[in-house]
This record gives sequence, structure tokens and C-alpha cells, in this order.
Amino acid sequence: MNDKNIVRNQVKESLSKLTKPLYEDYSYKIAGRLYEDEDFKHAEVIGITVSKQPEVDTYQIIRKAWELRKQVVVPKCYPKEKRLIFRTLREFSQLESVYYGLLEPIEALTTEVPANKIDLLIVPGLAYTLEGYRLGFGGGYYDRYIPNFLGKTLSLAFKEQIIPQFPVEGFDIPVAKIITNESTIYIK
Repeated sequence: MNDKNIVRNQVKESLSKLTKPLYEDYSYKIAGRLYEDEDFKHAEVIGITVSKQPEVDTYQIIRKAWELRKQVVVPKCYPKEKRLIFRTLREFSQLESVYYGLLEPIEALTTEVPANKIDLLIVPGLAYTLEGYRLGFGGGYYDRYIPNFLGKTLSLAFKEQIIPQFPVEGFDIPVAKIITNESTIYIK
């Protein structure tokens, strides 16, 4: 088992201890901080994943973005090519459960949105360093997507997901900021 998997398991373990009240409280605080963020305020098209526990709850963020008349785009994974495509999401009924219980946009009901049309990409991850490096869930989808993405990036994380360090590789690209339940971390 490599170092990254050890870190992944440690973070998953600490997240599994978050009670429902804490999970809700932290997610709410993170969302509130996000709504105050300039990149969020100015973004017209937002790329975001549909969360599943123990990730920060994104359902409330998606609803808020809709209320603010923003366009929400969510990822569809193509495992054979290990690539992501973002598609419009106008209502939660346009989602279907795919592998691992992940919810993805139904192709027949949604349209593809190219990377150059997305203003803000909210990048998921399991763990982060203070330098903005992220440890994903192991698929490498975002590592392949981000190099061709020119908009703004940020990540949402519980304080339990911020760790001192993990092995960073040459292709790892840091996010510009991390919003936690305690603060916003701006990456130099």
C-alpha cells in the first residue's frame, strides 16, 4: 500500500467520526463562506460535483447557485478513457446513479459544457495540504481535466481534511484556495 493510500485511509477514518450534526454544521459554514467568495459571486457557470458523504454537502450549494441564476454543470465520468465531461444540471431529477453510487447527469436530459465556458471549478478531494495540493479519490480524473482548464479553482474541505503533507507528484496542480469550516486558505 503506497503512502497516498495510507493518507486516504487515515482521512476517511477521521471523516467517518463526524457526527451528522457536525457534518451539517461544517457543511453549512463552508457553504456560507463560499457564497461570500468573490470567485463564486462573479462566476456565471460553476462546475461542481454532486456530493456523497463524507464529502462536504454540495446539494445546498447547487440549490443556492440555481437561486442566484447561475448555471450549474456537474461531471460525468468516462472510466474507459478516465476523463470527465461537465454537463448542465437544472434539477436533481436529471441525475442517475452510476458505479459506486455516484450521481451523474443523464446524457439524454443534459447538455455538455466545454471547459472554456466554466468560470469556477469546485475541485473535489479527500485531503489537502496548505499549499493547495489535493489528494483525490484515486481515479485521476481531475488531474487530467485541470491542466486544460483556465478558469478559477477552489476546493471545499472540512478541517479534518487539511493535512501537513503527502507525496506530491510532478503532474499535481494545486487549487487556488481551500474553503474550510474555519477559514479560507489562499494559496500563494
